[in-house]
Amino acid sequence: MPTAVLTDHERTAVQAYLRLLQTVRAAMDAAPGTGRPPVVPPAALAEAERALAAAGLAGNEEAFFRLLHTWCPEAG
Repeated sequence: MPTAVLTDHERTAVQAYLRLLQTVRAAMDAAPGTGRPPVVPPAALAEAERALAAAGLAGNEEAFFRLLHTWCPEAG
């Protein structure tokens, strides 16, 4: 388990991103052969955007992915 200590807002941002990632993966898995593009619910993206903004990471992807990799290496 990583030893980095995240703030509540940072943890929420990482968790929202991981949920968004799982949602996108599920949408991509469901799309092959249907002839339709994958659909990701706007609420999943909005949740991640709100969480990033609350953590002060909106527009700073480099800092966010560094944080993500420290806390959850298999996701980043």
